[in-house]
Amino acid sequence: MEITGYTAELLNDPTGIIEGERYEFFLELDLDEEDELYTEGGVKLRVLFAVHDGREWIANYDFIEAATGKPMGFALEEDEEQEVLEYCRNNKDA
Repeated sequence: MEITGYTAELLNDPTGIIEGERYEFFLELDLDEEDELYTEGGVKLRVLFAVHDGREWIANYDFIEAATGKPMGFALEEDEEQEVLEYCRNNKDA
């Protein structure tokens, strides 16, 4: 899995219920055709990235079929989750 691009947006919480900041990332992925996640239409990873009191973490994520927008129900492996976390950390203010 290789991250080839992204879009990110700082989410607004008009209720003030959520402490800290939340970012919604859509990561564009390049997958090998042999990967179980591979689809011809492409795959994106939607990530809710949270920042509060100096702590940064992935609050939630979903693999999404790029062509249809449908969630795929797969989980990141531990090393992939670390890679995504670092990617979000490095790009949240870009």
